[in-house]
Amino acid sequence: MKELSAVHLNGLRATEAVGRLGSLAAAAEELGVTPGAVSQQIAKTEAQLGRTLFERTPRGLVVSDSGRALLTRLSSAFGELAEAVAQARRRDESVLTVSVAPVCAARWIVYRLDRFAEHNPDVRLRIDATTTLANLETSDVDLGIRVGAGRWPGVRSELLLEQEVFPVCSPALAAGLHKPADILKLPAVIDAHAMFSWELWLDAAGVSGAAMTVRHTFNDASLALDAAIAGQGVMLAWQTLAGYALLRGSLVAPFGIRAKTGFGHYFVTSASRRESKGALAFKRWVREEVEEGMRQLASIPAPSAAPPSSP
Repeated sequence: MKELSAVHLNGLRATEAVGRLGSLAAAAEELGVTPGAVSQQIAKTEAQLGRTLFERTPRGLVVSDSGRALLTRLSSAFGELAEAVAQARRRDESVLTVSVAPVCAARWIVYRLDRFAEHNPDVRLRIDATTTLANLETSDVDLGIRVGAGRWPGVRSELLLEQEVFPVCSPALAAGLHKPADILKLPAVIDAHAMFSWELWLDAAGVSGAAMTVRHTFNDASLALDAAIAGQGVMLAWQTLAGYALLRGSLVAPFGIRAKTGFGHYFVTSASRRESKGALAFKRWVREEVEEGMRQLASIPAPSAAPPSSP
């Protein structure tokens, strides 16, 4: 341990972060400092160690041959330290921390939490509503729900629900829709962060080559859904986003055509940590709620496609 006193720990952290993340900017964001500060810390560490850890190139820092072995061991050591800190801070298993995107938390989970509490009175939920992917090996997050292709490094992923998209709009706007091509008459409200576009559904509906007229664009799917509920246009939504509004009748899915995006909702858990009883109970409850929600949505009668009125 005596050797550590000759090298500043912050410098080693900066060195490890740049080596793992590949850039000064990414390391600075993780450490909460400026790229310039990270660069200075690395220079100090190299001076203290008496060796060059990174080659300076026009494209940025590249790990040197002499730095590669050190960085591997630093990553392992800081990983152990982070796990030790997380274990020390971790509360008992009666508290379950679930990381989930804000839109899923707001539009799906919160409406159902009373049923989870009723069946699992000994588990207290802490919902971490964020789009940031938590490090499940070192953080206090027990379980995540994410949308994607299911291939995230360093985690276990279990498919919960294949994502399907379909148009939703207010009942008043739906009254003028009689065939899929009629949807082109409506303005679209767009979720700017969506991983799919209207072409996906239009192709599935047999309206290939057509384009929607965009009215409003939002950087949040929940806001886009609110705009659709307010009658400002039609949105391309998915099951967990629009399900509650469809059941309440504030939105209508005017056609029975759904298009698979190739993505899905997944449970993600640590690849090495044991799942707690609370996590297993939560996963079981979510699956039951999804199945029940799909049954309820399937039972909603399709809007009647009355023929257009005569001129």
